[in-house]
Amino acid sequence: MTLFDSILLGTIEGFTEFLPISSTGHLIVASHFLGIDQTAVTKAYEVIIQFAAIVAVFFTYRDKFTLSKINLWVKVFIAFLPIGAFGFAFSHQVKELFSINIVAIMFIVGGIVFLIVEKYFIQEGKHSTNDVEDVTLKQSLVIGFAQVFALIPGTSRAGSTIIGALLVGLSRKASAEFSFLLAFPVMSAVTAHDILKHYHEFSGANLLNLGIGFIVAFVVALITIKLFLKFLDTFTFVAFGIYRILFGVILLLLFN
Repeated sequence: MTLFDSILLGTIEGFTEFLPISSTGHLIVASHFLGIDQTAVTKAYEVIIQFAAIVAVFFTYRDKFTLSKINLWVKVFIAFLPIGAFGFAFSHQVKELFSINIVAIMFIVGGIVFLIVEKYFIQEGKHSTNDVEDVTLKQSLVIGFAQVFALIPGTSRAGSTIIGALLVGLSRKASAEFSFLLAFPVMSAVTAHDILKHYHEFSGANLLNLGIGFIVAFVVALITIKLFLKFLDTFTFVAFGIYRILFGVILLLLFN
């Protein structure tokens, strides 16, 4: 992996991790075009840039990481449980799903779902949950089960949680924020597992590339979170639905 590869993949991870367009899908495609094989070194790099995204969430919402917000984190933990259980039980089956075709199909399916949900979405008002701290335990659990679909490559963790949140009455902005916070336990668990499993592989990695990748992913993720929330003040998720469909179609045309 070259320094250019490190910067490009770090940018892609930071930009796509919190948008409903599947960071995993984009990284798979980018790695394919760059000719990067899934080696021990690239696995170590992926762990590092995922950790950078986690740190970006902490910096953005550090006021939420206090004991006074324990009720909020109970709800986040409840939402984490379904994907934690399914991911642990079916990890081998999930790995077998990784292919360009599945990624492409799920991009299209996810895009269609976004367009349908937006068509019938009730505008924010007195009946919406507009503050992420007002999310109920029931809403958290439903969002958690929606997140399970993210185990299918190309579905998008952010996309599945946002769709689930919209369906249970969260506003667009609250849906995005709950998705950001939910990323913290999910990605922390995945990163911790990968570090324990592949820690010996870091010794063979280029420390400069790892460091640059971390910084790039962190900065881009930090900026993306802030811009995404501003975007939702004015716009809907329709653009993401259209993008997903177009990207999925292009993938099918290129790889079939």
